Amino acid sequence: MTLNLHSLCLPPNSSKTKGLKKFYIVRHGETEYNRKGMVQGSGINAPLNDTGQQQANAFYNRYKDIAFDKIYVSNLIRTEQSVQQFIDLGIPFEALEDLREISWGKQEGVAFTPETSTVYQQTTKRWSEGEVNVRIEGGETPVEVAERQQKAFDYMLSKPDEEEQTILVCIHGRAIRILLCWMLNYPLSYMDNFPHNNLGLYVVNHAGDQYSIEVFNEVSHLS
Repeated sequence: MTLNLHSLCLPPNSSKTKGLKKFYIVRHGETEYNRKGMVQGSGINAPLNDTGQQQANAFYNRYKDIAFDKIYVSNLIRTEQSVQQFIDLGIPFEALEDLREISWGKQEGVAFTPETSTVYQQTTKRWSEGEVNVRIEGGETPVEVAERQQKAFDYMLSKPDEEEQTILVCIHGRAIRILLCWMLNYPLSYMDNFPHNNLGLYVVNHAGDQYSIEVFNEVSHLS
C-alpha cells in the first residue's frame, strides 16, 4: 500500500494549546558509517562527521527561535551531538535508552558484501510483507522497537503541558519509520512509506489520544 502523504498532514498550529503536545522529531546527522553505507543500529556509538555537524548547524539556524520546552535524545552520542546547540541554550534535555535505533545484530558495523546485503534486503522485505516479528541474528524486531518507543512517549506525555508542550526529539532512521507507523495507526509493515534524511524533520502533534503529522520530512534547511 502507498500512503497518501498529503492526507497525513494538518495545517500548522504554532499556538500553545491546552492538551496539545507538539513533537519536532528529527533524525541525527551523518556519521562516517552513514557515509560508507554501513549499518550502525544501536551497537555502534559513532559521532557525527563534518557533514553531520554541518547538517546540525543548518537545522539549528532554521529552528533556533522555536521555544522548545524539553529535548529528548537516545543514549547514542550522534543524537545528542545533533541537537547540542539547542542544549547549549540551556533547554533541559534527557537521554532515553528506549529511543535508541533498532538493533541490527550481526549486521552492525559490517561492510556490505553480497552476502550481508542479501540478509539485510531479505529481512526488510519480510517486514514489508507483514513479518514484523522477524529479526536479524542478534537483533531486534520492529515490534520490540515499537513497544519500547511507546514506553518512551508515554513517559513524555505524562509530563504536564505547562512544563513540556513543545518538544524536540532526536532519534534514528529506522526508529522514525517504526515510530510513525504506530503513532498513526498503520501496520508496521508500512514503515518504508516514511522517508528519512539526516536532520530531516517531522512535526507530530498529540491531542487527546491521537497523533497527527503537521510537517513531513522537511529538509529545505539542508539546501
